[in-house]
Formats: sequence, structure tokens, C-alpha cells
Amino acid sequence: MSTDSVLYDHPGPRARIRNAVLSVVFGVALAGLLWWIYSKFDEAGQWEGQLWKPFTEATTWTQFIGPGLLATLWAAAVGMVLSLAFGIIFAVGRLSERRWISIPSGAVVEFFRAVPLLLMIFFIFYGVPFVIKGPVTAFWAVVIGLTLYNGSVLAEAFRAGIRSLPGGQSEAAYAIGMRKSQVMQLILVPQAARAMLPVIVSQLVVLLKDTALGYIVAFPELLQRGVNDLAANKGNIVAAAIVVAAIYIVINSLLTALANWLDRRSRQRGFRAQRRIATGATPVGGNTVSEPQG
Repeated sequence: MSTDSVLYDHPGPRARIRNAVLSVVFGVALAGLLWWIYSKFDEAGQWEGQLWKPFTEATTWTQFIGPGLLATLWAAAVGMVLSLAFGIIFAVGRLSERRWISIPSGAVVEFFRAVPLLLMIFFIFYGVPFVIKGPVTAFWAVVIGLTLYNGSVLAEAFRAGIRSLPGGQSEAAYAIGMRKSQVMQLILVPQAARAMLPVIVSQLVVLLKDTALGYIVAFPELLQRGVNDLAANKGNIVAAAIVVAAIYIVINSLLTALANWLDRRSRQRGFRAQRRIATGATPVGGNTVSEPQG
């Protein structure tokens, strides 16, 4: 039986020729666009060596880009952990059969999804101190804002992943005496996380980039230190922006590569488990022992 989707037809000779021609046309158009941008920057003198020389100096990396990168990565790491925890908790809360849990959980998720992240960071930094009678640091204003917004989006992703799983899994778990908390923790949430991994990674990439919004509260992240502060000292804002953009691209590419590796690893684990079940092999004490046939 063919594993190809019935909704997809392999292109014929004419379609392959057409696709090749379109690829060449779009490639040439893209190259032309890049050359036009390069020539305009060249006319403005943005490729002059004196504008790029600061990036060959150690002080540029130790005083501006390095500290900003560390601040960005630290805020993103803490925000990712808290957002994932927030998303799992409120996804489970929205799926609760108790209305006094599901309704407030849904209200929280919908509220923080609707509020712009920039406004949320601004309010946490400038408004919350009037409530708690104490200051909120720029770091925690950024992290809490990232957690509330991205955690709400992840809560919907986890909820969609849990709902997409076959209902028979929950019924089988309840039949052997597992509690709902055990079903969620051991069966549903891990599978939902694997199923929604592309969405989760995409949102974590968005979270990393959104740390740049910390400029509103003077958080010394990569964009603030690597572009604003550096350009104020060196007068090379375009060059600084290009270098910082390249750093963001590298970090997000590494994050995506890590997610792809985790996805492949989990799939390989699943295939091995299915093969053991299909062949009647049972792991015992770290070794695989085949059950007798017949």
C-alpha cells in the first residue's frame, strides 16, 4: 500500500519544467533585489571599512555585544522555562471538568493573548510598583511580560495537542485505575508536546526575538547594547544592525536545529518501541528478551 498522500500528485514532465523555470526566475529576481540593496548601501558609503572596523576590536564585543547577548539569552532562557510551565498549567486548567477552574483559566489565557506584549512590559515596569509598593527590575518586567504572553499562546498549543490525541488512550488509562492527574502527566501532556513541537519551537523563537522589546524599560539586551549604544559611540548604526541581525539568525537557527534533533530522537524512540511490540520483544533489565512464540 502506497504511503503517499492521496491529496498530492507527483509533478509530470511539464510541471517539473515549469517549476524549474519559476525557480530560476525567482532566484534571479532575488539576486537582483539583493544587488540593488547592496548598491544603495554602497552609494551611501555604508560598506566603508571605518564603519566595520569596530567589529574587529575586542572592546566592541566585551563592552557592547557580549553583555547584550548574555542579557538576551538569560532573559530568553528564564522566559522559556516559565512560559512552558505557564502553558502546561493553564492548558490543563482549561481542560478541567470543574468550571471554577476552566473558566478562570480560559479568561487568563484569552486576556494575556489579547494584550500587546509591549504594553504589558511597560505596565509591569511602571504600574506594578504602585501595587506592590516596590520597584520591579527591567529584567523581571521583560521576563514576566514574555511569560504571560507566550505562555498563553503555548497554553492553546498544548490544549490543541491534548485534544488531538485519541480518546481511547485516556479511557484505557482510567480503566487501569489511573487518576486524571496521572493521565495528564504521564500520557497526554508528553504526547501533546511531541505533536505540537513545531508550534512550540516557533513560539520560543518569537519569545527570543521579543526580548528586544525590553528597550521600552531600558533593559540592556542585544538590540539595545549592540545597536543603540554601539552606534551612539561608533556612528555605524547600519553595520551594527546587520551584525546583530546575523547573531539573531544564528541563535534562532541553532534553536530550530535543536528542536529538529529532539523531534528525530523522539520519533526514533517511538519506532524502536513499536518494533519491539510488533516482534513480541520485551525489555528486561536493560536487555531485550523475545517472548516464546506459539
